[in-house]
Amino acid sequence: MAKVDLSQFHQTFFDESLEGLDAMEAALLKLDPAGVDAELVNTIFRAAHSIKGGSATFGFADVAAFTHVAEELLEELRAGKRAATPELVELMLRSVDCLRGMLDRARRGAPSADADSDAVLGALRALARGDVRAADEAADAAVPPAVPVAAAPAVAGWEILFRPYEHLLKSGNDPVRMFRELARLGPLQARADTARLPLLAEIDPEACYLAWDLRLEAAVPRAAVEAVFEWVDGDCELRVTPIEAPAAAASMADAPVAAPAPPAAAAIAPVPVAAAPVPAAAVPPAPARAPARSEAHGGDTGSIRVAIEKVDALINMVGELVITQSMLGQLGERFEPSMLEALRAGLAQLERNTRELQESVMRIRMLPISTVFNRFPRLVHDLERKLGKQVHLELHGEQTELDKTVLEKIGDPLVHLVRNAIDHGLESPERRRAAGKPEAGTLRLNAYHLGGNIVVEVSDDGAGLDREAIVRKARERGLIGAADQPDDAAVAELIFQPGFSTAAATTDLSGRGVGMDVVRRNVNDLGGTVAVASRPGQGSTFTITLPLTLAIIDGLTAQVGDEHYIIPLVSIIESMQLRREQINRIGGEGEVFRFREGYLPIVRLHALFGCRNAVTDATQGIVVVVEGEGRRVGLLVDALLGQQQAVIKSLEAHYRRVGGISGATVTGDGSVALIVDVPGVVRLAHARTRAAA
Repeated sequence: MAKVDLSQFHQTFFDESLEGLDAMEAALLKLDPAGVDAELVNTIFRAAHSIKGGSATFGFADVAAFTHVAEELLEELRAGKRAATPELVELMLRSVDCLRGMLDRARRGAPSADADSDAVLGALRALARGDVRAADEAADAAVPPAVPVAAAPAVAGWEILFRPYEHLLKSGNDPVRMFRELARLGPLQARADTARLPLLAEIDPEACYLAWDLRLEAAVPRAAVEAVFEWVDGDCELRVTPIEAPAAAASMADAPVAAPAPPAAAAIAPVPVAAAPVPAAAVPPAPARAPARSEAHGGDTGSIRVAIEKVDALINMVGELVITQSMLGQLGERFEPSMLEALRAGLAQLERNTRELQESVMRIRMLPISTVFNRFPRLVHDLERKLGKQVHLELHGEQTELDKTVLEKIGDPLVHLVRNAIDHGLESPERRRAAGKPEAGTLRLNAYHLGGNIVVEVSDDGAGLDREAIVRKARERGLIGAADQPDDAAVAELIFQPGFSTAAATTDLSGRGVGMDVVRRNVNDLGGTVAVASRPGQGSTFTITLPLTLAIIDGLTAQVGDEHYIIPLVSIIESMQLRREQINRIGGEGEVFRFREGYLPIVRLHALFGCRNAVTDATQGIVVVVEGEGRRVGLLVDALLGQQQAVIKSLEAHYRRVGGISGATVTGDGSVALIVDVPGVVRLAHARTRAAA
């Protein structure tokens, strides 16, 4: 009998195991010690049992041994022989984290067990013996206790092991940008590990195969280093190890030191980051951080796994069909009158069919936002324990669907908003009691469709934005004048300034001045917007508005000189033709026009993009009022040619990134039109205004 190659089933096992861990974690967070739900316990047990059986079948012995011990404890819980104590739940949650890391290492062909999993396994065995104290001690050994920033030992720098998962580049993160941020903190040395690099024919240009050993020679706080990697949490293995200052190192001279493993010199290539590369010190192996949760839970609805490349190819074909339909529509304008009516009827039918096909194909890429929301119960649970706060989490609109690409990139901004709401927004139980509020604060996530967009709201019933602290910090940084009295909307916008923070002390959660500006930038990169509304003593609401898909957009075609540009409809407020008396010049702002109750700057697209033969008189063209990054401007164009669907083609993939342009599309007459990146245009215009002031 022919031997069956089980490796072909590995990917299915890993996917199903990660889905099982997601279900296991969700059920653990719902367990109530006062009255255990038998169905929840069965869900947890079945997930552990399936992972144990699958790992044993495929030869992952360490994973099977780990889940076997966990399964025995769960069997006792299921039989009523053990109570669902907080200690048991916390240990099981830690076990879920360990299993995610073990499965990820097994997927990559590395040893699945590490020091962290060994410590948690020891805690499970101790708890199974009934030795609660030993279990607590073993669990504490798994993760070193957090050290306050002020009490951190003297360090000369940091050694960093950074091993991205293959999908990191697809999430919009750039390792080189992180290295540049580190280099701003001090001298940086880097060595690239190419051991995972496949053969040339097997390389996926969008995958990340490299890992890096970094050495930062700067006595900066650990929090400053970890802040650089904040947006890749869950998308990489990361280990930050201090380089002790000479005095500290001398005091430990008598301590035994394990000999480092010999470096794989053939698999390491130096990567220059500083001006002159210096040989990097060896970095000890690190325990893997738990990988990101699986994208979707197994549900009751039938589904099949389809490679994303196949879906993208189908979407590209639909895009070409949209272009063809547009071309035929333009030809119909010049067709003989006798045939015109029949042609128009056929084109109308083609347009309906194209739209239906497009919507059907786009639905293939759609996933419910619950795949992102499902990570927050665990996050809130952990932050409650860490900060000593009580939080009631409410999730609404979990079945609201949006494009998979948008879904992948919106997770990190939402994580930051949730952490920010719990750390800054919600008060401690004592302060809430004093304010006449329930001890448990409410954090609400809500998602819903609005027109052609999806809206995600993160709201809390905490203290709201501290207006006085924000204004004071803004004056200290020179963002507003000493005599300026900004309104509430302007104060709310200040928190999105780069590096802005009112935190009195730095913690591992906040206070580093890294966050809200990155949230806005990431949302803007998706073609969306983020805004905040706050009421003192009643809480804050952050509202993110996103396009349903990044593949096809509805836009307004504008002519600028000899060129055509498409302005996304989602960004347009209004369009108008100006009269001479509406236009003024203001020092520091340049040319502005009266709009409703205020003035907006005029941005001449022909000057921004270097277009020839364009209208230069603002009263002879059309001004399109758009909004990006919370600011409004008027884009001066020659004429508006009508609304159309635009199939977005990447410029960066075929040419290079162009400021103020998000992509290109083929119009009905076969010409190429550029798609305006409204937030990017607003940034460019603002930068030019400041440079000219």
